[in-house]
Amino acid sequence: MDAAVVDSVPEDSSRARPIVPEPEAAAPSATGPLKRSASQAFEDTGMPDGETSRKRVREDREDVEQKDESGGGEAGADGNALADNLEEELQCGCCSAIVYRPVVVAPCQHFFCGSCVTLWIQNGGTSCPACRTVSTSVSYSRPLQTVVDTLLRHAPSKARSVSERMQADAIYQPGVHLRIPSPRQASPEPNVPTTSSIYMRPCPHCLPGNQWGWRCPQPIADPDSDPGHGWLIEDGNPPGHGVCGNCENVLALQAPTTTRCDFCQVSFCGIGIPQRCIAAPLTVQHPHGLSDLSDLIQCGEVYDYFDGNTVEVDIMLDYLSAQHLSPRHIYREIVAHIQGQPRQFAPLIELELFVDLHPVTGGVDPDPNAPRTRICRMCAAEVLLHGLRDWWIRERRKGFLEEHIMARPDCPQGSQCPRQKDHTHAKEFNHLIAPPDAVDAPPAPLPELLSAGDFPPLVPAPLQEPPAPGVGDGAGPSIFPAGIPRARATPMDIGLGHPHEFGDFVAAPSSQDFRDEVDALL
Repeated sequence: MDAAVVDSVPEDSSRARPIVPEPEAAAPSATGPLKRSASQAFEDTGMPDGETSRKRVREDREDVEQKDESGGGEAGADGNALADNLEEELQCGCCSAIVYRPVVVAPCQHFFCGSCVTLWIQNGGTSCPACRTVSTSVSYSRPLQTVVDTLLRHAPSKARSVSERMQADAIYQPGVHLRIPSPRQASPEPNVPTTSSIYMRPCPHCLPGNQWGWRCPQPIADPDSDPGHGWLIEDGNPPGHGVCGNCENVLALQAPTTTRCDFCQVSFCGIGIPQRCIAAPLTVQHPHGLSDLSDLIQCGEVYDYFDGNTVEVDIMLDYLSAQHLSPRHIYREIVAHIQGQPRQFAPLIELELFVDLHPVTGGVDPDPNAPRTRICRMCAAEVLLHGLRDWWIRERRKGFLEEHIMARPDCPQGSQCPRQKDHTHAKEFNHLIAPPDAVDAPPAPLPELLSAGDFPPLVPAPLQEPPAPGVGDGAGPSIFPAGIPRARATPMDIGLGHPHEFGDFVAAPSSQDFRDEVDALL
């Protein structure tokens, strides 16, 4: 083809078609830097996919390590800040410190130190210490304890002192299930006179025409109307009058409404608070402050009478709840058991359990051996608490407890074991061993025949040699044939017993005599 023709073809075609820019002209555009170079593209396509991904991960890891080395101080600061935040979140709502032996209150799920909640219950708390919600149970929280241990392992300076931990361990042991008692109804307000003076006010029976239809033989003068004949308080009680052991108002000792406790010898008016100012019959009285199961849970003296064994107390409380037994029911059974004893209440009176129970001084017991028929609320509570442990031992014999509880082996040290306060040891062994019947029963008197004068002194008989063969003993013909030696008579031959029972008083046959007798018989 001619060159002119070849040169003319593109010129003609360029006139007919629009001019399209070549790819090289697009390189300076804004999207140019985002494109990968050809060498990188060929390198990536030359490697397997797995090696490429591992290379990228390795490069990223190196970048992260470089950043950590450059910002190590910032990471340490973040760790300290995290520890401070955890310390704030794990603070006890009672003592405002990191929880120690944490427990969780149900159902509100607030957590506190186990020792703090125990003191809260002992001081009369009947709800959650944080939100005051009526709660039923408090359980030990292992997850919270794990978080606290982790925090203290990385920040030991935030741990409590050794003395604080020892005091808390003496109050609460981990794993013990606590109960928050339900709120109790408020007691009625006593009828206490608001006026005060140096003179004693007249009792309700001193006023003429009183509603009880009985007047004191020696009424107390009213200091407001007759101050000249008023009775000074510093002079003691007026004749025929005393002070009520409950409401502390003046009473007439001979009034029909006045009763006297046969245990503490304190009188009660029966007027101020009729349900409390009274010494009722033994089986009718209500123990003071122990009306339902929650009162037993809150009473610290219950644990004292069980030697601090919280496991046995919890088992008993669970049993009372399952059997629907009230403290008053237990009190009646204890009174019935004591009345069946030979000395009845005399051992309790000798222990001085009923001394200084009231703010007033009791009288003198006219007859210590007299039967007891009336009792006040405070003395009834002492009878219940003192006999609760023995009652529980008798109640366990009825066979209503679970088998795994009764199958526990007895502790060798029994009730004197110093480790029964340890929750693990008390849960493994039984410490209520001594039967109360064997303790209360008097010892059997020894028979009179055991005196030394009834037994004459034993005189050892002289030992004699056996007679010669064939010679009789003089009392008759011999029963042994001639030529056979006779054995010496022994205590068993005459019915006196075994030779070792007589010691040196009877001589045992020798072995040579025994062999001679056997040879003769053969």
